[in-house]
Amino acid sequence: MRALVLLGCLLASLLFSGQAEETEDANEEAPLRDRSHIEKTLMLNEDKPSDDYSAVLQRLRKIYHSSIKPLEQSYKYNELRQHEITDGEITSKPMVLFLGPWSVGKSTMINYLLGLENTRYQLYTGAEPTTSEFTVLMHGPKLKTIEGIVMAADSARSFSPLEKFGQNFLEKLIGIEVPHKLLERVTFVDTPGIIENRKQQERGYPFNDVCQWFIDRADLIFVVFDPTKLDVGLELEMLFRQLKGRESQIRIILNKADNLATQMLMRVYGALFWSLAPLINVTEPPRVYVSSFWPQEYKPDTHQELFLQEEISLLEDLNQVIENRLENKIAFIRQHAIRVRIHALLVDRYLQTYKDKMTFFSDGELVFKDIVEDPDKFYIFKTILAKTNVSKFDLPNREAYKDFFGINPISSFKLLSQQCSYMGGCFLEKIERAITQELPGLLGSLGLGKNPGALNCDKTGCRETPKNRYRKH
Repeated sequence: MRALVLLGCLLASLLFSGQAEETEDANEEAPLRDRSHIEKTLMLNEDKPSDDYSAVLQRLRKIYHSSIKPLEQSYKYNELRQHEITDGEITSKPMVLFLGPWSVGKSTMINYLLGLENTRYQLYTGAEPTTSEFTVLMHGPKLKTIEGIVMAADSARSFSPLEKFGQNFLEKLIGIEVPHKLLERVTFVDTPGIIENRKQQERGYPFNDVCQWFIDRADLIFVVFDPTKLDVGLELEMLFRQLKGRESQIRIILNKADNLATQMLMRVYGALFWSLAPLINVTEPPRVYVSSFWPQEYKPDTHQELFLQEEISLLEDLNQVIENRLENKIAFIRQHAIRVRIHALLVDRYLQTYKDKMTFFSDGELVFKDIVEDPDKFYIFKTILAKTNVSKFDLPNREAYKDFFGINPISSFKLLSQQCSYMGGCFLEKIERAITQELPGLLGSLGLGKNPGALNCDKTGCRETPKNRYRKH
């Protein structure tokens, strides 16, 4: 009996050692992919000093505060668009946003691009839905986790406006600082996967509104799909509606492409376009990258060279966004200024029409209600198009002003002609000068390699401390 027990133990040990050797062999048989193309394309190994853009950003911040923000605040533009620009947003790095259904490889792709696999920095991944938070990966001197409440309270960061989504959301927001060279130039945002059978109420916060906040600020948006599950449901449809107008920033990624044979991959590629065609109604569809973004080698008998070239193209796309960060930032502020100007012109026209229709015996509330309900009867929008250089495609939705004036009575605004001072000038003239001269001049100085800090600062006072001109000294 004792001999049988010893024999059983010996067989068990031999079987366990054999399994261990097989596991070790399997690990040895799965070598990691070469990362040299990532280092080369993103220029991570170059020791060149980082460019100092502080003068440009300081100049841009001054233009915004002196020429754009006064009109923005006077006509309460933030209550129309819910988009407030902070100093942290002006000086922030380019943001790359990862969106898509659950378990398509968003977190794995971030780990792969940053080389975080098998390190203590890596994001948790798995076959089940693993990412339940909005995770922001930023650069820092050492590994550090920052709670969402702390991120929103820090005015130096660009995430303070997220407080408006409530404490439940801030508990689902997390920041991770990682000492990585790529994160010195860009910020990655990983989002919870879209689960079609889950109701929005179960998240405990306005998921679509939060996504819209990140979409509005993202310089590059990666929408990732798994070729084995291309289901397009209501939540994904809502997401693509929110992406309308940002088509130039969208990149579609068909991940895990080496899991399919060539013929099947072609069918899936066609099915993806067929599913997304009703959601992306543009003449030129977004760029689609087909590859497998994870550290393991491509599976044999697949188009490995094609996948590698697709990956390099994506990295070049990412690098281009990083290189054009200042141009994109200036263009973003200029676009914002154009929208603020149009809003101010419309409010001024509503107010002028109200004053023209009011008589001594008129009921002010009824008069203005008639104007808001049918602005075309009073040629509100047509007058703006006829008398100003505003494109009809830039005009906001008429329905939005019903809600806007429902919160803000017309009597709380002044005419544009009254928004002037002897020393400070007129708000409208200042924002028009910023749109037509100052911001294009700043953009042109980047292309010519000039020092933007040496530009004329008389108009914006970029080297002066703001003074109260009406205070008696």
